[in-house]
Amino acid sequence: MENIDWGSLGFNYMKTDFNARYTCTDGKWSEMEITSDEYINMHMSASCLHYGTALFEGLKAFRGADGKVRLFRVEENAKRLQSSAKRLCLPVPTIDMIVKACVEVVKRNERFIPPYGTGASFYLRPVMFGTTAGLGVKPSKDALLVVYGSPVGAYFKGGIKPMKVAIDREQDRAAPRGTGDVKVGGNYAASLMSGEHGHELGYASIMYLDATEHKYIEECGAANFFGIKNNTYITPKSNSVLPSITNKSLRQLAQDLGLKVEERHIPVDELPTFEECGACGTAAVISPIGSIYDMDTKQTYTYGDEVGKVSLQLYTLLQDIQYGRTEDKHNWCTIVM
Repeated sequence: MENIDWGSLGFNYMKTDFNARYTCTDGKWSEMEITSDEYINMHMSASCLHYGTALFEGLKAFRGADGKVRLFRVEENAKRLQSSAKRLCLPVPTIDMIVKACVEVVKRNERFIPPYGTGASFYLRPVMFGTTAGLGVKPSKDALLVVYGSPVGAYFKGGIKPMKVAIDREQDRAAPRGTGDVKVGGNYAASLMSGEHGHELGYASIMYLDATEHKYIEECGAANFFGIKNNTYITPKSNSVLPSITNKSLRQLAQDLGLKVEERHIPVDELPTFEECGACGTAAVISPIGSIYDMDTKQTYTYGDEVGKVSLQLYTLLQDIQYGRTEDKHNWCTIVM
């Protein structure tokens, strides 16, 4: 195992030994290539550089309490990558190609997988670009799919803590019938300005509302939102919200714990009725929300300085599955080694 100060890792890129690549030329995919090269040779007129034909995924591998290394729900990430590729009219890789590359990258970079007990994990980033050179706006027949990884630290260094969030109606993250429900680069570029503005004001994240009426909750930064009340897990249902695999997992676990689950429109006016609120995603699993400030109405919704009981239960249970501390009843983990 690599000699790394695992406890000091952040969510940053660290060079590892190998990455996996597939090249698509005129609609035909190559065999998988393994390389230690961190760089990509690309034509200056490649479609991804001009027209945003770029997408990515994020998932993690965990070294468990039993010493085994587990990939969490890799097939779900592969399916979502396919959805993104279809939306951008890119060649669509098979699920088997994506899963095989993820497994291979984990195996070949085994010395960079953090030890159990450090709170760190091995983050995998599949990323895909349209590479056809040209000037016209049209689908790319050529593409490059790269899967690489990096060890990342525990999201909450001092333990899971609630964060401050602000609602910003000045900017929309995604429009109805746009690309909000797929994981493409443009969605994240669209969130940078409001995110930076929020950070300058002391907020950890920006809550985005629907682009049509600015009335319903959509996403919380780059993460899905959920609220807890009356023994119910409630999360937004919208065709411009990214279908988070973490959220999908939490909905199942909420049911396992005896909670009701609702996917529906959540008006901002409903925020005062929630007992707990949080954001969920691959990086942190759950980021509890302590308060939400509405920049427009100047109203603050407060949920406390402590992590809610249900949020903590869900967070702990999902982490227990990922680290092999409890039974994987839903067969979410792929044991790599």
